[in-house]
Amino acid sequence: MQKTVHSIAELRARIAAWKQAGERVAFVPTMGNLHRGHLHLVERARELAPRTVASIFVNPMQFGANEDYAGYPRTLEDDSRQLEAIGLDLLFAPKLTEIYPRPLADMTQVTVPELSAVLCGVSRPVHFSGVTTIVAKLFNMAQPDVAVFGEKDWQQLVIIRRMVADLDFPVEIVGVPTVREPDGLALSSRNGYLSAEERAMAPALYATLRATAGRLRTGERDYAALEAEAKTRLEAAGFRPDYFEIRCSDSLRQPTSADVDLRIFAAAWLGRARLIDNLAVVLD
Repeated sequence: MQKTVHSIAELRARIAAWKQAGERVAFVPTMGNLHRGHLHLVERARELAPRTVASIFVNPMQFGANEDYAGYPRTLEDDSRQLEAIGLDLLFAPKLTEIYPRPLADMTQVTVPELSAVLCGVSRPVHFSGVTTIVAKLFNMAQPDVAVFGEKDWQQLVIIRRMVADLDFPVEIVGVPTVREPDGLALSSRNGYLSAEERAMAPALYATLRATAGRLRTGERDYAALEAEAKTRLEAAGFRPDYFEIRCSDSLRQPTSADVDLRIFAAAWLGRARLIDNLAVVLD
């Protein structure tokens, strides 16, 4: 039966007992409002270790001044039921003051330069320092052997891998492919912001990624032109594009014609929902 703890001390005590017994621990950090994509991460974690821990914490440090922190859905009771149903061992659901005992501006922060300044980092300049700070703190609290993240936010995954390497965290980072609806829309907590009409329009984001990937595979290499055409296509479909960019998959740098391991990234507004997605393209 799943246990829920709210303090760092309780979390550490429970995990210390497992580790003393020689059991590996897999960890899945979330902000709650769980969907099938989150549950898939926990299911993958259960394949990787005999003990699984998830956290639910809506992290204010990763929200900008005009973003949706106050209105972000808090559904702890329902989330807990879903996690228990798939066999999670331990849920960590701390209060804000447990994580940040002082004002956010006075708290130490962890920043990954370069990788955090592109793509989503341009329009959300504080976002990734908030992500890396909370993930670093959670890793120190939970001391997991392995942590599982979704590939829908590929930039976040790359940044966390860099942080783990640079700061020598003894944590294996495992990425899990994006879970999609039958029409291609990537699962996201923010999909709940979409009206029925917007939901019908939303699959155009993934369709545009796939169309651009197809053109890359046929040999087109004018990246700027492909990006501009994709933005025009998204605007015609009712989106307000934030960015649409072709990048090298692991370094996130802009590619040359010689690069073959690429990834296409997109972020676009549809009503009040900012949707992100990406697609890998490995060229011959």
